[in-house]
Amino acid sequence: MSLNRILFLSSLSAAALGLCAADFDAAKLPPASTQAGVTYEKDIKPLFERSCFKCHGAEKQKGKLRLDSLEATLKGGSNGPGFEKGASAKSTFVASVAHLMSEDENMPPEGKGKPFSKEEVGLLRAWIDQGTK
Repeated sequence: MSLNRILFLSSLSAAALGLCAADFDAAKLPPASTQAGVTYEKDIKPLFERSCFKCHGAEKQKGKLRLDSLEATLKGGSNGPGFEKGASAKSTFVASVAHLMSEDENMPPEGKGKPFSKEEVGLLRAWIDQGTK
């Protein structure tokens, strides 16, 4: 396989995973929290329950994305996973809850859930960077 073909397929795969850092300015992301031992059940699920379950829970899954269990969150939605373990700065999922994407990509949409604070985005980043346990 030619190098050009490999590079092309790699860029398609990254785009499908929502990992293209070109979609947002990663320098504008809040820093990852320094909290150790961040887990889905203890730290992340309560944030998702408050801000995301209305559209991405057991009853409704916009974009086929379900965030009400660790397994479903890691699976991702129609476009696959929105993040790569250990690489929160590349994540369009993180950028969307940090409101660094376009208006229609930022989550939650206005009036649909409480937006994440900078500290909460940092906690989400720490969870991803620590391996999504």
